[in-house]
Amino acid sequence: MAYVDQIIMLCAGLWMTAAGFGYVQTNTQVPWLAQLTRHFRWMGPLLIAIAIVLLLAAPTT
Repeated sequence: MAYVDQIIMLCAGLWMTAAGFGYVQTNTQVPWLAQLTRHFRWMGPLLIAIAIVLLLAAPTT
């Protein structure tokens, strides 16, 4: 249970990456949503990297 935050961040990063590269369909009829989804191409991998760094930096008790 200690790594719940990192697991959630990893799953959100995977979903954002998949949506950004078109593997998960989003409503592209809304202009602001289409623009936001294009940003997921770099935000998803960044979130995955942050989750991994936090996982490695977490103190072990």
